[in-house]
Amino acid sequence: MGASSVKDMVSYAKTDTALWWHLTCNHYPPLPTSLLPVAKRAIAKANRGEYDAKVFMGKGKLTFRGRKSATVAELVESMHLQEFIEEQE
Repeated sequence: MGASSVKDMVSYAKTDTALWWHLTCNHYPPLPTSLLPVAKRAIAKANRGEYDAKVFMGKGKLTFRGRKSATVAELVESMHLQEFIEEQE
């Protein structure tokens, strides 16, 4: 598994499917599917270059290191979302 598997999934599957697979099958332990909207918001902001922007973890018990929000950069790094981000010039 790893980065090469994610590249293949991103290339051949719909983004939602690839992201679901990445969070649940490409992490050990698997990340909860309740993080899908958080990951999608982080990817959208990263695509706009907003790495210092905060992403709220949503309602419920989800936290990031005890906080209700995390920066895009923290989420991209911790959830290994680099392959989902469009390259910017």
